[in-house]
Amino acid sequence: MAVDKDEGADGLPLGEATFRALREALRSGTYKPGDRLREEEVAERLKVSRTPVREAFGRLVSKGLVVPGQGRGLIVRRLDQTEVVELYAMREILEGAAARLAAKHASPPEVDALRDLEEGFEQATSSEEMARFNRLFHESIFASSRNRYLDGALQELQDAIALLGRTTFTVDARPMAAFQEHRALIDAIAAQDADKADALARAHIRESLRARLKIMQGV
Repeated sequence: MAVDKDEGADGLPLGEATFRALREALRSGTYKPGDRLREEEVAERLKVSRTPVREAFGRLVSKGLVVPGQGRGLIVRRLDQTEVVELYAMREILEGAAARLAAKHASPPEVDALRDLEEGFEQATSSEEMARFNRLFHESIFASSRNRYLDGALQELQDAIALLGRTTFTVDARPMAAFQEHRALIDAIAAQDADKADALARAHIRESLRARLKIMQGV
């Protein structure tokens, strides 16, 4: 049986470390909408006792990421179409603002890093790998914006994005379109064209929403 220590390996309180591990598992797709989470299974996977798992579960419930399931355990929540549209509306605002600020503040090495991530995205051999590079790409733009409050809002948004399930890169033609949208966005940031970067980022998110709705509608 796992025995709790006061801190995790990274020095965080064990409850916090467990919560972050579960949140990352949601974001990375290890746990998907509809999956059941059980204390004993999570405790065994993370090598902790049930106490920090129970604490982390409480936080996930309070954030609306999981809901009680029938019987034992919790279920990763699914967003309905109204919630998805609301989420993308907020994402469009934040992504546009981040791109605008990145165009003002991103250093040449940061622009180069964006190009490297885009190259990784284009060379990915699966939709899951594309999704991973895409997340890193957008997180890098937020980091380049030099605004801690915007970055904090992104972290909250990422939790909700984790509830979307299947990546939009499974939709026909979406990967190729995303390649082109990413390249244009990088060019605008590199050129320090804040207005163009804002507009391109917003358009990119609107196209992502179109693909998301196709998935939800079974098109």
